[in-house]
Order: sequence, then structure tokens, then C-alpha cells
Amino acid sequence: MLVKVYTRGGDDGTTSLLHGGRVEKDSPQPTAYGDVDEAQAAIGLARASDGGELSLLLLELERDLWVVMAELACNPQKLENLESTNGLVTSTMVENLEALIDDFAERFEAPKEFVAPGNNEVSARLDLARAIVRRAERSALAAVKEGSRVVPYLNRLSDLLWTLARYLDGDPVITKSIGAD
Repeated sequence: MLVKVYTRGGDDGTTSLLHGGRVEKDSPQPTAYGDVDEAQAAIGLARASDGGELSLLLLELERDLWVVMAELACNPQKLENLESTNGLVTSTMVENLEALIDDFAERFEAPKEFVAPGNNEVSARLDLARAIVRRAERSALAAVKEGSRVVPYLNRLSDLLWTLARYLDGDPVITKSIGAD
């Protein structure tokens, strides 16, 4: 049986929320989870080009982003439906990112000036993913309820992606600060 991808439900410019309700497609929630979706795709692109030790880690990050998107896509009055299925971003998820940042940061000396992305393909893709995550973080500010861990998670994720990119850089291209002598 052929399952149709299209529903025509969004032809009026609205979209369904998880656990009921509809909102305009350009409202804060779809904007935020759309940015997270783009970040997930960018991390997938980095994973596809890595083929090394980071592949499984990047896949786990992609899986975490499904949780982030579910929280952002959920009807705010129905978040308890996600709580019962461990579908909300947790403090433990944020702490896990912090542990990964610390682990990888110990493996190289962090640059003290700006780094030009593009030292190699994988690190450049991670830098692109980082920039998209930072946009998702800004978008999420308008979409989350008080007490949500989505913004701290995205903030740490961008830090982790920067750390992973610098770890893979090898000998990075350091640039002088703007206005430096």
C-alpha cells in the first residue's frame, strides 16, 4: 500500500502541533524546530563525511535532536504527554554534552584567536552545523516554556561542535582579530 507523504493540511499556511493544535508555519515553534531539523541534517552531513571515530557520537547527537524537536513541536499545554515518555530534554542530556566537551578539549590545545573554518572537510561541516545550531538556539528562545532545557542543550551542542571541529582541525588556520596589528 502506498502511503502518501502529502496531506494538504498545511496548504493554508498552518501546521499541526504534536498532541493537538495548529499554528502558523512561521510562528516560533515551527521556526525553532525547523532550525533544529536543519542542524540535524548538517550533523548528518558531517557524519557521512567522517567515517571515523566521531560517526557514532554524531549519530547519537542526531537522535538527541529528535527529542529537542519533539519538545519544540509539542502543544505547550500537552508537554506532560512527553514527560511520561522521556520525550523532554533533560539536565542529564546537557551534562552529557558537557562531559563530551571536556573529554575532547583535553585532546588538543585550544586556539587563542579566531580560526578560519575549512581546514578539512569534516571540521568545516561541523562548523556549519555549529552555526546552524546557534541559530536554532536563538529561535528556540521564543518557543520554549519556562524551565525547558532546550536552550541550554543547544548552547552546549554548539560548544561541542566547535570543540569537535577544532579537535579534527589538526593545524588550524589562525586569523588575527579584526583591528589587530
